[in-house]
Amino acid sequence: MKLLSSPASPFGRKVRMTIAIKGLSDRVEAVAVDTGKGDPALNAANPLGRIPALILENGDTIHDSHVICEYLDTLGSGPILIPRSGPERWRTLTLGSLGDGLIEQALLQVYEGRYRPENMRVDSWVARLQAKIDRSLDYLEGAPPAWHDHPDYGHLTVAAALGYMDFRHAGRWRTGHPGLVAWLDRFSAAVPAFNATTPGA
Repeated sequence: MKLLSSPASPFGRKVRMTIAIKGLSDRVEAVAVDTGKGDPALNAANPLGRIPALILENGDTIHDSHVICEYLDTLGSGPILIPRSGPERWRTLTLGSLGDGLIEQALLQVYEGRYRPENMRVDSWVARLQAKIDRSLDYLEGAPPAWHDHPDYGHLTVAAALGYMDFRHAGRWRTGHPGLVAWLDRFSAAVPAFNATTPGA
């Protein structure tokens, strides 16, 4: 299989963590693509031109990081990351959705600075994005998501979001969130793939 992604992508990072946890590293080749230049291979795999995209051995493609992670969770020998049914499944997917939302708001802030001329930026829009991030961080600070035997897909997604805000937002989220900082330290100790997938590692 081939994973089309970028080392800097938080969505790609959670997929790469999943690959490592499930013991699939020898079955998936990571291929770096540049979304800013309209990579033909990526556009063929995902018409939206978004990463990550997974090309299977038979040529079929799967895209959207959640779908890729759920597919990979059916393979390999590692622990189950997304419960198959029951309340734990919905808890895991809901936490994953919150993590994805954090990533999306943080990405939109980066794009605002990268692609919109400074004299056309809308401060109220950036503030609205930040308010969503702040509410989510405060929610997680109030009850950092615990795990039993091992972190699951929801935890991976939140960790990828916090890692992205360390990478692109200078770690400003850490101020005022000591419980969440400690949570990420515990996560990184429990999941070696987190540090191994740090952009630039």
